[in-house]
Formats: sequence, C-alpha cells, structure tokens
Amino acid sequence: MQKSLAKHFPLFVAPTLIAFLISFLIPFVMGVYLSFTEFTTVVDAKWVGIDNYVKAFTANTDFINALWFTVKFAVVSVVSINFFAFITAVILTRGIRGTNFFRTVFFMPNLIGGIVLGYIWQIIINGYLYKYQVTLTYDAKYGFWGLVILMNWQLIGYMMVIYIAGIQNIPNDLIDAAKVDGAGPLQIIRHIIIPSVMPAITICLFLTLTNSFRLFDQNLALTNGAPARKTAMLALDIYNTFYGRNNWEGVGQAKAVIFFVLVATIAYLQLKLTRSKEVEG
Repeated sequence: MQKSLAKHFPLFVAPTLIAFLISFLIPFVMGVYLSFTEFTTVVDAKWVGIDNYVKAFTANTDFINALWFTVKFAVVSVVSINFFAFITAVILTRGIRGTNFFRTVFFMPNLIGGIVLGYIWQIIINGYLYKYQVTLTYDAKYGFWGLVILMNWQLIGYMMVIYIAGIQNIPNDLIDAAKVDGAGPLQIIRHIIIPSVMPAITICLFLTLTNSFRLFDQNLALTNGAPARKTAMLALDIYNTFYGRNNWEGVGQAKAVIFFVLVATIAYLQLKLTRSKEVEG
C-alpha cells in the first residue's frame, strides 16, 4: 500500500501544487520584486532599490496614520469580540430553551458580505447620529467605533460557535467535581473552562487578529477613510496608494510587503504564545 501511495503521490499532489504556484507563490515573489521597482505594468519595471519603502514612510503621514489606526482597531476588536463570544458561548451551553435558535441567529451576520454589511451599518449608524447633527465621517472617533461595532456584530457569532465546540468537549464529570468541591461559576470558568478551551481560544484569536488587520471592504463601504483619510486602515491605504496616485504603484507594492510582514509576524507570535498555554493547560 505504501509503495502504491508513493508511486501515485505526485499525480494527486500536482494539480494542487501547480495551482498554489500560479495563484500564490509566483505572484508573491513577483510582488516582492516589484516593491523595489517603479512600474505601471510588470513588463516596464525599473529598479529603484529601497526608494519605495522610504517613500511609504516619509512622503506623507497616511501610511503611519493607517498603521496606528489599524493597531488600535485590532486591539479593541480582538478583545471585545472574543470576550463577548466567549460569554455568549458559556451562556448558550447551559441548556437554556431556544439554544439552537440563538446560535443560528448570532451566526447569521457572518454570512453577509463585507461591502453589503458596511453599507447597512452606515445607514443604521448615520440614522442614529443624525439627531446629533453628525455622521460617521464627521470625526474619526465616530468612524472608529462604527468599524468596531460592525466587526463585533459580524464575528461574535462565528467565534461563539468555535467556543461552544470547545466547551462541549469538556467532560461534565470534571465540572460536577469542581461544584462538589465548592467552586463557584467564576472559579469554574477561570480554572476549568478557559484552560480546557485554549485550542479554541488560539483559533479565535488568530481569526479575529488577522481579520482585523486585513479589513478592507467594510472600511471602504462604511467610511472610505473619511474624514481626510483618518479612518483609512492599512488595506484601504494600500489600495488608495496603488490606484489613486500616478506612478506610485511601486510604493503601494512596498506598503503591501510591509503589511504582509507585519501581519505574518503578529500572527506567528500570537500562535506561539497561545499554543504554549495549551501545553501548560
């Protein structure tokens, strides 16, 4: 059997490998190369070294502002989404009536596309702010909290489902024994449930962290960076740089490479940290 698998292994792997090379690896390598060039198309690239990377940070403050705004948004969103998703999951694993209905309702926002979701919440939030004679684009703080609310509404239900799966795998005998020993609800959550669902926490933190940094379509639909690009996140700033200014394609590509390295590094550190907690748990 092993000889047969080894013989036919390349045949089954080749289609996926070819698709991976064409759709990801080759464009990625070309993208890194183009970040060191000035170009309008891939055939007229002119090598400029690190000039694009210097321009990304020094030509204007848009990239730095977008980076800072994205970091603040990611911190608030990751904490709030996972907190409310975990609490909701704990409540919906208590055997209350209508549990399946609530799980379905909470998960449904994740099925709505980002652009549509952005325009829906733009109408809702602006309708509320209208009585104060302001809009989402009146001040950056309104756009910031609008994006946080949107992100929470979309992802809490998705993360909740993952936490529910982790909680349901905890043996009931373990929780019953803790109750017999006099442990209260908070002690059970802290010393039993949280250590037991660390794999779920790892997954949820990774998903919310990467989604927060990569947010684009909701940002485009909700505020489009207004006012004065103060609510533009990294992905939207890269898009505006690449398509919004003449002969700045190389700078936009350099920003994209920086963006990739930043997100990959943060995600790696998060996975390493939370997986070490799984081992301890």
